[in-house]
Amino acid sequence: MNQKPQKNLESFTNSTEAPINNRWHQCRVGITGASGSLGQALSKRLKEKGAFVVGLTHGTIPDPQASITKPNQWVNWKCGEEKSLQPTLAKLNILILNHGINPKGLQSTKALNEALEVNALSTWRLIEQFENSVENDENDLNPREIWINTSEAEIQPALSPAYEVSKRLIGQLVSIKWNNLNNSQRKGLKIRKLILGPFLSELNPIGIMSANFVANQVIRQVELGLSLIIVTPNPITYIFVPLTEMIRAIYSFLIRKIYPSKENNSINIKS
Repeated sequence: MNQKPQKNLESFTNSTEAPINNRWHQCRVGITGASGSLGQALSKRLKEKGAFVVGLTHGTIPDPQASITKPNQWVNWKCGEEKSLQPTLAKLNILILNHGINPKGLQSTKALNEALEVNALSTWRLIEQFENSVENDENDLNPREIWINTSEAEIQPALSPAYEVSKRLIGQLVSIKWNNLNNSQRKGLKIRKLILGPFLSELNPIGIMSANFVANQVIRQVELGLSLIIVTPNPITYIFVPLTEMIRAIYSFLIRKIYPSKENNSINIKS
């Protein structure tokens, strides 16, 4: 029997009411990079569908004045301090990792380190923290989800070497994680990878697509049940990304056959 919808979930300010059978109804969604173009577009679309959106931001928390494009709630965080988000992550049904920087033509050690830290390593640590919260969750019958925006730069040039390297790293790490979840883990956690083409934003002022278009397509593909979500005008991406993921899956399978899993064994390090 359906229960009467509760409206006290941190106050659904400016959120369009949705039917109870809507998968987004009172779903708590956290978004990193929520103040950017895509973050705002996703916030708007998800709120319209009845979700409660938590914006995770590095910067100053914006004016709390209600807006349909702004999250219902803001939480501040910093790269390297991902553990401080554990109480927030534990309350989320979906975590969307959408933050990033684009050093463009900069190729210095500093630019490379910053891109790797923000685009890859902080994302990887947040995945780990969210996964830990899922493992400790014994009450949720529905799997929780994590969406990772890795970008087309994972497989092709983006006129920004530091950006490309960092996106390829996190893309491959996510694929490894994806391919090595056991059946029990898959029941509790669903991973979706977002491969997005150039859209108009502060990171890419010459983007071809609008952030609203991309957000709508992402939500539509999620509702279709897709785990590999591709939104781009480039037809090559629709061929090479699935092919790359298939090769990675086969490689992971062969590695597991060659080296049977012994999780409790320590790694031998030669000095």
